[in-house]
Amino acid sequence: MNRRIMTLVAALVPVLILGVIGTVVTVPYVALGPGPTFNTLGEVDGKQVVDVQGAAVDPTTGHLNMTTVSVRDGLNLFEAFGFWASGQHGLVPRAEVYPPGVPREEIDKSNQQDFKDSEGNAEVAALHFLNLPTVVLIRKVGDGPAAGVLEPGDELISINGAPIAAPKDVVTAVSSQPPGSELTVVFRRGAGEQTAKIVLAARPDDPAKGYLGVTPGEGARPPMEVTFNLADIGGPSAGLMFSLALIDKLSPGELDGGKFVAGTGTIDQDGKVGPIGGIQYKMMAAREVGAETFLVPAANCNEARQRTPEGLRLVKVENLDGAVKSLDDISAGRETVSCG
Repeated sequence: MNRRIMTLVAALVPVLILGVIGTVVTVPYVALGPGPTFNTLGEVDGKQVVDVQGAAVDPTTGHLNMTTVSVRDGLNLFEAFGFWASGQHGLVPRAEVYPPGVPREEIDKSNQQDFKDSEGNAEVAALHFLNLPTVVLIRKVGDGPAAGVLEPGDELISINGAPIAAPKDVVTAVSSQPPGSELTVVFRRGAGEQTAKIVLAARPDDPAKGYLGVTPGEGARPPMEVTFNLADIGGPSAGLMFSLALIDKLSPGELDGGKFVAGTGTIDQDGKVGPIGGIQYKMMAAREVGAETFLVPAANCNEARQRTPEGLRLVKVENLDGAVKSLDDISAGRETVSCG
């Protein structure tokens, strides 16, 4: 082997080693970027994203898109550098997204529960805004006396003869009784009314109080039924857009005037809009699919202003009432409350 070949081999060895390391060694970072976006007024997999049954639904056009953030894990050195250099993604320590010591399944389960809770909050906030009646429903049945007797979706009518008009009534009726007490629970499942006798257990955090093992919540009064048909989406940030879509479907006219609006934000049952993470990536995703206006939680406005995609108007939102007013203003061509 002559000297020239030896020199070439010597020069290539570090490159080959770097190549192997770059493709094999993973980094303790995840890449965040624009994720999928869904029109809450439209369909996914042949189903309405926000499906209303048992009530008159007003026709809608335009877009009220909810937005997401993509998370890419298990990156090698080359992949991490590629995402960083793209300008569309950011790298954050993996521990910020997946805390060490917490199983991935537990994190995913928590995110899914947050999403489920946001659906319930969105429904109640919209119904309250429209002054539509609600009932108390079983949202979840845990490992307790109610297991095998009550089911998610059951409407609670009374407990020991006391009418149930709000979730707090359930808490009061149960916690006021000691463990071992028998409750008479009247509930509606489907079209039929049923009565059950349930013996209370002791509350895990207070053995002196009774425990039923259910999570009550509010929901639409039957026969109206609201279903949100998005799967594999986690976190609570779709709440605002779900509420707006439901209001649009249950009220005359169109909130957005047929325009392309996207947004994000958590929502509680009183209609308060809360902050979310990854606002810059959600704005990117919205602009890429054609959104012209983006609804921004007030607490995210400073961050959003710094990285606003060209051509995207930012609208500051503090609560559901304000969001609806802003959409009315957009439809009428009036000025809105901006993040500026």
